[in-house]
Amino acid sequence: MPPRKDVDAAASVPAFYGAELRWKRENAGLTLQELAEGCFYSVAFLSQIEMGDRRMPLDLARHADQLLDTDGFFERRCDDARKAKQSGHAEYFADVVEQEKRARTIDEWAPTLIPGLLQTDAYARAVVRAQYPLDLSEDVDKKVAARLERAVVFDEPKRPEYWVILHELLLHQPIMESGAMAEQFEHIAALARRGRVITQVLPLNAGAHPFMIGSVMLMTFDDAPALAYTESLHSGQTIDDLALVKKYTKSYDLLRAAASPPRASLTMIEAAAEDYANDDSR
Repeated sequence: MPPRKDVDAAASVPAFYGAELRWKRENAGLTLQELAEGCFYSVAFLSQIEMGDRRMPLDLARHADQLLDTDGFFERRCDDARKAKQSGHAEYFADVVEQEKRARTIDEWAPTLIPGLLQTDAYARAVVRAQYPLDLSEDVDKKVAARLERAVVFDEPKRPEYWVILHELLLHQPIMESGAMAEQFEHIAALARRGRVITQVLPLNAGAHPFMIGSVMLMTFDDAPALAYTESLHSGQTIDDLALVKKYTKSYDLLRAAASPPRASLTMIEAAAEDYANDDSR
């Protein structure tokens, strides 16, 4: 049996409440399996909460309060954990930001928008301003800074392994002036050239494919089950059901097969950057 891993309760709000949940559970003489009974969450999910890697959902907080007889403690405080490290991000996306820092691999399908991990300042600002046209400048700055900060994961030389499939439509869909678009695609190409990301482009003439509806982000971990994340306007869902994650993974593998190879895709991205640069110089 591997040695018990202690939690630094001072590291974050989720870590504090995770450590408290573990203490209350063990003090009540319950195993993780017994705590999981009667709720909709897996033992693996509960373990991640106790380690401070996931925030506690409200319905689970109520379940823990009832089972552990904690007089509403977790329900009253789980909102603190929900807001922790959320600054600049939508509530439903905050878990993803935490998980991608721990991920071994990240696979992403981007049909309508350059993924946040790859966005330049100008691109992120254009997207945020379009979504929140009445926001104050300081609020826009906060959202943009939070999005750009996610790219810290690329500071590590090899982890996470990031694979992204872009729809070719994105290469021909300018959302800002040509120079800024050239900078965006050159940024992606530079990451690919130094071997930090693998990019594929799904051609416009690819025909029917497994992900004709929606986008997806898949993450695997060394010490936790895989996750899938799907998103639509103003909402997102993190999926930890292993059977469903496997279905998303299989669909992504089929999409990979339908996309252009990485080398050819890089050529397409570099050509798009050059076209935008030449257009801006006229």
